[in-house]
Amino acid sequence: MREQLLKSILSDLNGASADIEASAIISADGLTMAALLPQGVDEDRVGAMAAAMLSLGERTARELARGELEQVMVKGDAGYILMSYAGRDAVLTVIARKEAKLGLIFLDAKRAARSVEEIL
Repeated sequence: MREQLLKSILSDLNGASADIEASAIISADGLTMAALLPQGVDEDRVGAMAAAMLSLGERTARELARGELEQVMVKGDAGYILMSYAGRDAVLTVIARKEAKLGLIFLDAKRAARSVEEIL
């Protein structure tokens, strides 16, 4: 039941913008809780990488006195990966096209993260 609710949030998120290609909700320890990823993408690998990136981001923010980590963004020549907390125990990962309007993606991701936090 909970997985279906989480997938529903991801479906709404992916449908909110044509620039969002995929999304996933990952536990803080790297296990995929729900995902809408392209075929051929390994959910376990995405989960492990997102958890590692957030852990490194937390440490970097702390060491450089930037406060509590809110999100990590990776920009590549083919697009963006945005990772942000959805409560204390989950991470929302969004994969967006390179033409994405980031302000809208951030807004939609923030709303989705709040919905995930309410469920968990």
